[in-house]
Amino acid sequence: MSDADLDSIRPHGPATHSDFREEIDLAGMLRTIWSGRWLLLATTSVCVLAASAYVFLATQWFRAEVLIAVSDDKAARGLAAQFGGLASLAGLNVGGTKSVEPVAVLQSREFTRQFIEQQNLMPVLFAEDWDVATSEWRPRNDGREKDWRDGVEFFNKNVRKVFEDKKTGLITLSIEWKDPDVAAKWANLFVQRANDRMRDAALADANRNVAYLTEVLESTTITTMQQSIGRLLESEMQKLMLAKGNDEFAFKVIDRAEAPKRRSRPNRLLILELSAVFGALASILFVLIRAAYVDSARGSRVVE
Repeated sequence: MSDADLDSIRPHGPATHSDFREEIDLAGMLRTIWSGRWLLLATTSVCVLAASAYVFLATQWFRAEVLIAVSDDKAARGLAAQFGGLASLAGLNVGGTKSVEPVAVLQSREFTRQFIEQQNLMPVLFAEDWDVATSEWRPRNDGREKDWRDGVEFFNKNVRKVFEDKKTGLITLSIEWKDPDVAAKWANLFVQRANDRMRDAALADANRNVAYLTEVLESTTITTMQQSIGRLLESEMQKLMLAKGNDEFAFKVIDRAEAPKRRSRPNRLLILELSAVFGALASILFVLIRAAYVDSARGSRVVE
């Protein structure tokens, strides 16, 4: 290759100062950070100490879980497939228990309100606002007293969670509270009350259907109609018997809740790790910004 060819591929002109400044001076950054190592250590220590004080003084919460499955009434679904058209014309519901309705009951505001009122949980949920001596709410700056809407909102956001596995159809109801025994008690009782509510609703529905079908059966003279209505009536009677004798009408409990041994929050190890990372990053950023400011100030003085 000739000298002319070498000249054609050789970069022309010397590297400028701005070209070097565009490159990251990793060694310089490390030296800057090392120069502020004591500040880094002090800041990280303060953050970790503050986090330690928080995690050891913060209220501990415990999670109790109940594993349940929606009860499936195959017989009722079979009759619904056979006589669903006739029942719908009559305004009756002969179908089995669907998974959507029971899960919706677990998450409904109305059922949550009933549970809070039945167990008298408002003074427990808002113990800091309840005066035990007078059995009244302490006065607040805004003049409002806690009511069931506050209780339902707090319960839904902080206490009760419902997780449904679409693949297996299993449902996990979790209750978080400051006392592990109370959390387990509420979790089991919540499922029991949901079963009671669904069973009472099914009994009331079946009783209305039986009364209506009995009236129609007595008033019709068509043999085929009598036979069809008789089967529907038999189905409703079966529903009545199943509902009366089945404590797990809507939900079948697979695994009852037990008092947890370990807290669910706060996660002490995670909080301490995050505080250490935050303290280190904050101090490193401060050291680099301070060094950049000092260099800028020196450069301005040199120009002057």
